[in-house]
Amino acid sequence: MTKTTKPKTIVANCETGEVETRDMTDAEFARYQADMKIASDIESARNQADANKAAILNRIGLTEDELKTILN
Repeated sequence: MTKTTKPKTIVANCETGEVETRDMTDAEFARYQADMKIASDIESARNQADANKAAILNRIGLTEDELKTILN
């Protein structure tokens, strides 16, 4: 079984000016993974929306700039 290497996190104490770099805790790592999943899902949704828009523009025979001109 391979051990998962957790990313490092930086903890800064504004009062003392101390900065600590350490491995993420299990809770921090779980949150990090959840955040990365959300970011990936958002990017996928944007890519799908762009593909859908391109397909519609192609179907009606207009470029995005031509459509913008019509709508303005």
